[in-house]
Amino acid sequence: MSVLPLADRFGRTATDLRLSVTDVCNLRCTYCLPATGVTWLPRPTILTAEELARLARVGIERLGITKIRLTGGEPLTRPDLVEIVERIAGPHPEVEIGLTTNGVGLAALAHDLKRAGVDRANISLDTIHAETYQAITRRDGLTSVIAGIRAASEAGLGPVKVNAVLTKGVNDSQFLDLLDFCLNEGTELRVIEQMPIGATRDWAAENLISADAVRAMAEERYELRPLPGRGAAPAARWEVVDNGTVRGTLGIIASVTEPFCGVCDRTRISADGQLRSCLFSRDETDLRTPLRGGATDDQIVELWAGTMWEKPRAHGSGHGGFGPGFEQPDRPMNAIGG
Repeated sequence: MSVLPLADRFGRTATDLRLSVTDVCNLRCTYCLPATGVTWLPRPTILTAEELARLARVGIERLGITKIRLTGGEPLTRPDLVEIVERIAGPHPEVEIGLTTNGVGLAALAHDLKRAGVDRANISLDTIHAETYQAITRRDGLTSVIAGIRAASEAGLGPVKVNAVLTKGVNDSQFLDLLDFCLNEGTELRVIEQMPIGATRDWAAENLISADAVRAMAEERYELRPLPGRGAAPAARWEVVDNGTVRGTLGIIASVTEPFCGVCDRTRISADGQLRSCLFSRDETDLRTPLRGGATDDQIVELWAGTMWEKPRAHGSGHGGFGPGFEQPDRPMNAIGG
């Protein structure tokens, strides 16, 4: 059976599938969701474990997918998450499976997820200060997240990466505390520039903590040495050096100020089965309806490959960025999948 690479018109090939398993989240982070009144996708539209596994299989066997990252919403809110992982990883142990989670429930599931086939975990944490964590997430869960980070390391879901979004006047002054925590835990801190994709739709460029600003803050305490070989990875990475000793690594995902669209290798499927060629796309291809209507694998392949062929050169103005040509997607991040 031949493999049809997920190529586009600009010479890129998608090999990394971001597969969302739910839009539901148990936090209400200020940059992502409103405090109240959140409307979830209708439950009958959410793909079943069997449907998620079939799409993963088609992606791996027919379209050259080599990495799958399970996202949400918060994947751990889905009670059959371990089953989903088993269905995907069992027939394809060669495929790297990652998990992006807020870590609140990870301590109890880390070892089960590892046994099921998850290779590594990215855990969202914007601060190690309890009051600030509660202000950002509108929940009291910092202790649980720290326990989840440690459980993930113990279970072998590594290298564990901690994803952080910095907000001006909220947690930016606490960045070095978070960096020190990650260095001491043996995890890699990855700072993600805040993007205009939250349900609150209140993103403003003047509130952005840029990649340059993050590097400058880190260099107040440490020396940063660039790491080569980034490839299509979204994060630029540095060794963090303290008095000549390498303490660990720091990654920065600068989607706003230093776009990396030219090497993007990702394809995305939302929890309700909508295929997106780009995180910021305003167009989707419905895979759920044909999937449930008896479509063959060949028909799914044709839809998927056709959509990726039409992938835009870049988000925003067409050259990467969020300038005058950018229109925010109708869906918020939790409904798209991280």
